[in-house]
Amino acid sequence: MVEDQQTAKSVSDSLAEERTPANESAAPVRAANRWVEIWESLLRMGLGEATVRSATMVALIVLTLVVVWVMRDFYLKADLVTPVQAARMRVVQITLTPTVSLPPFDSAAFLSSAGGVDRQAEIHTILPTQPRFDIEQYVVQKGDTVIGIAQKFGLQPQTILWGNLDSLADDPHRLQIGQKLNVLPLDGVLHEWRAGEGLNGIAKVYGVTPEDIIQWPGNHLSQDTIGDYAHPNIPIGTRLMVPGGSRPFISWSAPLMSRKDPAQSKIFGSGYCGTITDGFIGNGTFAWPTTEKYLSGYDFSPETNHWGIDIAGAMGNPIYATDSGVIVYAGWNDWGYGNAIVIDHGDGWQSLYGHLSQINVACGASVSQGATIGAMGSTGRSTGPHLHFELMNVSGVRVNPWSYLTK
Repeated sequence: MVEDQQTAKSVSDSLAEERTPANESAAPVRAANRWVEIWESLLRMGLGEATVRSATMVALIVLTLVVVWVMRDFYLKADLVTPVQAARMRVVQITLTPTVSLPPFDSAAFLSSAGGVDRQAEIHTILPTQPRFDIEQYVVQKGDTVIGIAQKFGLQPQTILWGNLDSLADDPHRLQIGQKLNVLPLDGVLHEWRAGEGLNGIAKVYGVTPEDIIQWPGNHLSQDTIGDYAHPNIPIGTRLMVPGGSRPFISWSAPLMSRKDPAQSKIFGSGYCGTITDGFIGNGTFAWPTTEKYLSGYDFSPETNHWGIDIAGAMGNPIYATDSGVIVYAGWNDWGYGNAIVIDHGDGWQSLYGHLSQINVACGASVSQGATIGAMGSTGRSTGPHLHFELMNVSGVRVNPWSYLTK
C-alpha cells in the first residue's frame, strides 16, 4: 500500500510538471487531473493491478475485432487469384521420378535363407477356349447316350441326331459302341448337298437364311463365288454346317393303331392285325407294365426323338397289360422295336411294349388290366434287356408315361 501511495505521488508530481507549460489550456489539465484522481482512488482501494489486467483484456478484444474486420473486407471478399494465375496453377507439372539402382538378386541366397519359400514352377499352361468351326469325330464308348455325348460337347441332344442322319436315322437306340459320330461345332444341322438343290430352299427347310450358311467359316463358301442362289456353285456331296438350323425328326415310333382302322399297323411290320369289331374297353388308369419301376436306358425325351421310357429288368421278366383293351399288333417290327405288342384300350388310348423276348397273346385278343402278355427281352435295336413302353392318346400325341402310370 505504501508503494502504491508513493507511485501515485510520483505520477501526481509528473502530471503536475506536465501542467506547467503556459501554452496548455485549462480544460485538458482538468481532465487529466480527473483521471489522476480516479487512478489514485483505485490505488487506495487496492484495485490497481486488477484495473491494469482488465484494461489489457479489453485492448486484446478490441484488437481481435479489428483484425476480423480487416480480414473480412480485404481478404474474404477479395479475388486473390486471377483467371490467368488459376490457369497456370492447373498446368500439370511433370516431375521425373528418380531411379535407384538395385543390387543384383541372388536367388540361391534367397531360397537358402531362413523362412524362404521354394516356389515350384507350373508346367501346365491353361489356354483360353478357342471357337471351333470344323466337325469333329467321336467314337462311342460303353455307357454313352445321345444326351450324355451332347453334354460332353455343350450341345443340345437333337444336334447329335441332326449331325448323324445316315448312322442314327433320328433313332437314339441305333447308338453302338465303337460307332463314329459327327460332332458339330455348335447347335444346328449337318446337310449333305445334293443335285438340284438351291440355297433359298435349303435355308427355308432349316429355318435360317442363305447368308447364315454362306458366312459360316467352316463351310468355306464365299459370297463372291457362290453365284446364283437357285443354282449355287456348291459341289455335290459337300457337307454344310447349318448354324442354328433345325428340322422335324424322322418318325420311327409306332403310329396310332385303332381297332376300327388298323391300316396304320400294316406299315409297322409283320405283326399287323386286321379289323377288330369288338373287345375289352379300358378304365382310363394305367398300371405298371412290368415288375421293376426304374429306368435302364433312355427316359421320355422328345429332344432325342425318344417318346417312351426304357424300364429296367431281367431277361424273361413278365410284361403286363397296363389297362384292359384289344391286341391290335403282335409280332416283329422292322423299325427297331423287335418283338412288339400294341393294345388299343378303346377309350382313346393305346400302349406299346417293345424289345420282348416272347409274345403270349394273339391279334384281336381281349386282355384285362394286369394280364401277362409277354416276357422282357432285348430284341430289335437294344443294348440289353429292358421294356420300351409308350402311351399315346387318340389324337396321336405320345405322352410322358411317368405322368400317367400308377404305383
